[in-house]
Amino acid sequence: MSAPLDQTALATLFTEARTHNGWQDKPISDGLLEELYQLTRLGPTSANCCPARFVFVRSEEGKRKLEPCLSRGNRDKTMGAPVTVIVAYDSAFYDALPELFPHGDARSWFTSSPALVEETAFRNSSMQAAYLILAARSLGLDTGPMSGFDKDLLDATFFADSAWKSNLLINLGYGDPDKLFDRLPRLSFAKACMLA
Repeated sequence: MSAPLDQTALATLFTEARTHNGWQDKPISDGLLEELYQLTRLGPTSANCCPARFVFVRSEEGKRKLEPCLSRGNRDKTMGAPVTVIVAYDSAFYDALPELFPHGDARSWFTSSPALVEETAFRNSSMQAAYLILAARSLGLDTGPMSGFDKDLLDATFFADSAWKSNLLINLGYGDPDKLFDRLPRLSFAKACMLA
């Protein structure tokens, strides 16, 4: 487990992987979506709270519901993606802590602090979204994560009768390499990091 990944694996996950804006007309099976979740769920979260919830939007009806929630610049690429994942978080995630964190009464840490619930759910569901991106890449899928949607409308449309709240969207499929943009620059170690 401690051996570093080889260059091929690093290329798949990082150095050659790209954010896609265009998609091939290839479906994603239920089995592959289940496999994707099985990998994603193994990433660490604080107190194993696992607040992320995932809605795999792929039907015509689901896409019709999603489209009005999207910003203009995200509509075409999202409507063309085989699947769009709504990464949400359950604001009552702590109700599952007796099962997920049986070592102590972790549920009680959250029941009196809505601010802590929101912060924990948002932070950890964001991490779980990143795990989903890496899991997708490891399974041969491409991704296009994005903001650029009306959160209130999306939550009213998809989560009106639940404690779920949207965090971000991730388009998922087999990317069209002809529609890639040039890779944008990243900050250097010297600009982005400190050694303390």
